Amino acid sequence: MAAKNELIEEFLYHLKAERGLAANTCVSYRRDLTKLDDFLCSKSLNFLECSTSDLLSFLLQEKEKGRSARTIARYLAAIKGLYAFLLREDKIELDPTIFLNTPRLDQKLPGVIAEKTLLDIMGKDKDCELLGKRDRAIVEILYGSGLRVSELISLSLNDISFELGYIRCRGKGNKERIVPVGEPAIQILEEYLSSTRPILLARNPKPSAIVKNAMFLNSRGQLLSRQGIWQILKKWAKENNLQHNIYPHLLRHSFATHLLDNGADLRSVQEMLGHADISTTQIYTHLSRKRILEVFRKSHPRARQGGRKDGEEGSSHCNG
Repeated sequence: MAAKNELIEEFLYHLKAERGLAANTCVSYRRDLTKLDDFLCSKSLNFLECSTSDLLSFLLQEKEKGRSARTIARYLAAIKGLYAFLLREDKIELDPTIFLNTPRLDQKLPGVIAEKTLLDIMGKDKDCELLGKRDRAIVEILYGSGLRVSELISLSLNDISFELGYIRCRGKGNKERIVPVGEPAIQILEEYLSSTRPILLARNPKPSAIVKNAMFLNSRGQLLSRQGIWQILKKWAKENNLQHNIYPHLLRHSFATHLLDNGADLRSVQEMLGHADISTTQIYTHLSRKRILEVFRKSHPRARQGGRKDGEEGSSHCNG
């Protein structure tokens, strides 16, 4: 059992140290591989001895338990990653996952808040209390720059240029990127940093160096957590009568979709979102119906009644 666990830990160390994989992904991989480990143990097998049919039996068992195609695909990604690592490290001679295919996933389109709804809410002038200024700044950055929640909570005071209007953030794989930030967000962020943040920081009697440099703090002057951001957004949605199941990625989805709706090209959106593969960004094109219809109506000769161009008189008869 110890040897098998060591293989998992070696693989996870490789993912974190050499590939810079996110901590949450490593936690998921450990959980999934431990589940496979338990399954193999029940059959007196281990990672180095099992066959393709053994792995397939595990996946089929999980499917019979009601696991979704998406969950099975996640299991398989972890398993394939482990065996690619074991092969590279010469711990096995043949990869038992080579003939295992990822199940087809029904593409789940992300939710989006209507552009007008967001603009109406964010355009209101409000007399915000102390934490209200912080919360508005958080919403502005999430929607205005499309940051992931993990990127938001790791922002430092050195990561924003007020003069040039951009934020520097570190995404998946610790890859750094530069993201533009709009003037309204800049203004609200400056208000938060000058009036609210110093008060929050003063509530922490012994702030660490990281806390002293962190952009966003909680009510006790400590680092904000992912759960803290969720609660902030729930409160913000309730205060603004927003009838949505609000979560950080919803604002990121809205950011990307509204950019495409208003004419941004896919490559630029890919860069701003920090997607390594443009196919990940392409899911948002399914949501940009407004933009597609506008292009069609302006460009296609049969988009208008009778196929006439704007201002062109139609013929009163047909030939042939």
